[in-house]
Order: sequence, then structure tokens, then C-alpha cells
Amino acid sequence: MSYRKRTAALASAAALAGSAVWMAAPVARAEVVDVNYQCKTPIGDKSAVSPIDIKGVKSGSGYRITMSWQKGVSSSPVELGKGAMTPSATIALGGADSGTLAVSGPANDAAIPANTPIKISDLSGTYTPKKSGEVTFTAGVLTIKALGTTTTCTPTNDPGPSLTLDVSAGSGGGAGGSAQGGGSGEDTGAGLPQTGPEDSAVALGTLGGTVLLAGAAGALWLTRRHQGARAGR
Repeated sequence: MSYRKRTAALASAAALAGSAVWMAAPVARAEVVDVNYQCKTPIGDKSAVSPIDIKGVKSGSGYRITMSWQKGVSSSPVELGKGAMTPSATIALGGADSGTLAVSGPANDAAIPANTPIKISDLSGTYTPKKSGEVTFTAGVLTIKALGTTTTCTPTNDPGPSLTLDVSAGSGGGAGGSAQGGGSGEDTGAGLPQTGPEDSAVALGTLGGTVLLAGAAGALWLTRRHQGARAGR
């Protein structure tokens, strides 16, 4: 094969490799979903609609899952002092996995006035996949504990998933996924690649670009080597 044909073949192979990396992008879809909560409180039933956002950040062999409320739910007839209210929730798993993921967070860091919608802090937990494929994450039951009472809020509008991840099970994985709640409510996966669609696209685009640059560097090296060989003749 001539020098020019070898160079063209190398460049084509690099481009195809970059395209293959891009086509192999893991599926990660996230969207804010309105959830209609019906709450059983010590003073009667209440209802509230809150947009729910669920994000996943790769952390070791699993994912750090964070659930966020954009509006408050339920309320208290009396003021809740700092640290008086502790929230937790479940996230329903679907698709390739099943069961629930427990998420939890810190107590309120400021007093909540009486008869004011209770803003829930971000709740987090760790999900370790045991099966490979697309797994969905959907808002489940919210539990609020305050002043010795328990309020349970259940979605009634059959909300759709707030997050879909394409996961790979680790070696020796069995049926179902494992879940571990987090007490801090903070996203401890800072600095790790987020599994949202935008971040996945950027990361994979960078990887594809690296492959293309590597191919171009190889072509340049062959060019200089060929020119050097011709000059030495």
C-alpha cells in the first residue's frame, strides 16, 4: 500500500473509532416530573403537587442518587424549630431492576413557620446495580417525622420516571439492586462525571475527540518519518 493510502486509511480508522465511541454512549435521561402527593398527617389529610428532580452521579461501582423537591409539601399547624423535622423517602426502581431505593437527608436547618409548606431538603442514597440494562427511578413515598409525629405522603397520579440510567452490573451480581440511604443529603459525588444526558455527551465527545487526535498524531508521525526517509536517500 502506498504512503498516501496508508495515511488516508489511518485517518479513516480514527474517525470510525470516534464515531463508535459516540454511538456507544450510555443512555441517561432525566426530567422534572410533577408528583401529586396525598399526605396523611396527624391533623388530617392534605395534598400538594411538587416537581421532583432525580439525578445520578457515578460513584465507584454504583451511583449516588439525589432526589430534589422544587416546592414544599404538607405543613405544620405549629412552628417547627431548627432540627425538628427529618425527611426520608423511597424511589421506585423499574425497567431492568425492581424494588425501592431508600433516600434520606438532614433535618431542617432553619425554623419552619406554622402553616407554611414544608420544603424538603435534598435526599440521597447509593444505588448499586445487580442487573444490566435501563433502570428507571420514580418518586415514591415521602415520610416526614417532626415533634414525635409521622406524616406519610404517597404519589397518587402515577408519575413517570424522573431518571433513566443504562447501568452495568458488577461481577457476581444477582437479582435485584442494592440500596443504601444517605444521611447528609449532600451530593458526595462532586467532581465525578454526572450521569445526566448533557454531561455524558460532553464526556463521550471528549473521548471521541481524543481518539481522533491520536489518529491525527499517528498520521503526522508517519508523514515526518516518510519525509525523513526520503531526505536521507
